[in-house]
Amino acid sequence: MEIILLENILNLGNIGDKVTVKNGYGRNFLLKQGKALRFSKDNLELVNKKKNELNKKNTETKNKFKEIAKIVENKTFIFNKESKENGELFGSIKPKEITNMIKDQVNAEVSPSQIILKDELNKIGLYKIDINFHSEVKANISIKIDKVQSK
Repeated sequence: MEIILLENILNLGNIGDKVTVKNGYGRNFLLKQGKALRFSKDNLELVNKKKNELNKKNTETKNKFKEIAKIVENKTFIFNKESKENGELFGSIKPKEITNMIKDQVNAEVSPSQIILKDELNKIGLYKIDINFHSEVKANISIKIDKVQSK
């Protein structure tokens, strides 16, 4: 599927670029979320006319995410979880739990889809997590998982 990007997308392209993506990714994500338009001569002209406006919107979005990234950068969030004797948790920590913890502790909006988990968070320990806010804005946080102290 050929599309025209309406915003900068990491590993894909910049505003106004014509790119080819798989049908499902284009239809179910890029088009649905308003990040792209189907490629046609009319849409290409439309994007070229609106390019300055789209760049301005992209800059505003990027600046908003930079502010949030400053707040969460290099912070450590501690989870106290029940675990087995060998340090494995009974369930793993999911991105939704991490976003809730960030919102509660530093009052910053992060969506679960922005959290990049390299490994499952299913053991006691310290994990480095990347948050991908924007194609040009990233932050690193630490997740520390401790055992719940029994009474």
